[in-house]
Amino acid sequence: MYGTPHIVSDVMTHTVAAVGRRAPFKAIVQLMQDRQVSALPVIDGEGRVIGVVSEADLLPTEELRDDPETGCLQRRRPADMAKAGALTAAELMSSPAVTVRANATLAEAARTMAQEGVKRLPVVDAAGLPAGIVSRADLLKVFLRDDDAIAEEVRREIVSYLFPPPASALQADVHDGVVTLTGRVRDPALVPVAARLVRAVEGVVDVQFDLAHDDHGVTGAGRP
Repeated sequence: MYGTPHIVSDVMTHTVAAVGRRAPFKAIVQLMQDRQVSALPVIDGEGRVIGVVSEADLLPTEELRDDPETGCLQRRRPADMAKAGALTAAELMSSPAVTVRANATLAEAARTMAQEGVKRLPVVDAAGLPAGIVSRADLLKVFLRDDDAIAEEVRREIVSYLFPPPASALQADVHDGVVTLTGRVRDPALVPVAARLVRAVEGVVDVQFDLAHDDHGVTGAGRP
């Protein structure tokens, strides 16, 4: 009935660079530089993602080189201090890897990032093999969606079902991702339902109403 939420595979980077457990420190840095990425999945011998090595994992070694006696490392967590002498991906990586499936919704991916405190997620298939990578910036791509496309989906997938004419007559307009529904409704109890559904449309920032109730001529405007 209603539009299907965008999923991770819609916005993820499908081609992803990865390193093996034995990849040396300098090779990891070089690959990050070549691919212009800030993190790399680490895979085992069967190609499954087992961890992630990021720039944050590499920095303790740089700090140790700059101040081998004490430096900032003493103020770091023991896990970070251990990485200061790490030489391979297996020693540097954060493990187990926090991953997501390609068919997860963008909301699910965002929730996982927030809960785990990570900036990106390797995308894996059912066997744990890498299928891509999704970042915070990727999840925000939906808000670049064209206003006209949002309006067309709201009209087709929500308004036409909840408020069919002639009993109701609603116009959906979108500006900078804010949806405004204007017109008359037969059943005002459906307005909160419409609000929830409109907010679930990819790219919608907010929803506002300027409505009239047919039976009593009551008008109202605002956000449910």
